[in-house]
Amino acid sequence: MADLYLKKLESEKRQLWATCRLKGLAKGTPERDRIAALDAAIAAHKAGKAN
Repeated sequence: MADLYLKKLESEKRQLWATCRLKGLAKGTPERDRIAALDAAIAAHKAGKAN
């Protein structure tokens, strides 16, 4: 079965990266901070799923 939560997180991350690339946003902006938070959430979800 598809993991919809993981797909949602990854989709939001891809969308934010596209925005950052188009606007040329530097580190420390809210969008880049959200990407870091999404990376942590994805890693935690995958780790919890492995156990």
